[in-house]
Amino acid sequence: MSQKKKTPHKGGDAGSGVDLLDKDEVRQENQKPKKYKVVFHNDDYTPMELVASILLTVFHHSDTAAWEITMDIHEKGRGVAGGPYSKEVAETKTEKTITIAKALGYPLLATFEEE
Repeated sequence: MSQKKKTPHKGGDAGSGVDLLDKDEVRQENQKPKKYKVVFHNDDYTPMELVASILLTVFHHSDTAAWEITMDIHEKGRGVAGGPYSKEVAETKTEKTITIAKALGYPLLATFEEE
């Protein structure tokens, strides 16, 4: 036979209060999900053409935007490839980027971070 775990109630009347745990759960459900951006990091080996190509194919940027982002990465050491995304989408795009670069023999580093 199982026993139900008692939860604390607000106030002294155990029969009329709302469980505090239930209130916490409702608050968590109402929070907006966090958004993430994908960041490319500059290195001395990955060709700029490959970076731009990934920005075109994986992130669906225009030619102009892809080259602007590529130049940001080259000049500033890092650049935002895309976002805002859900964590799952950012993680998938990051992994796809690294997989493409590795398959071609380049060490392009892509990460995702909270916006």
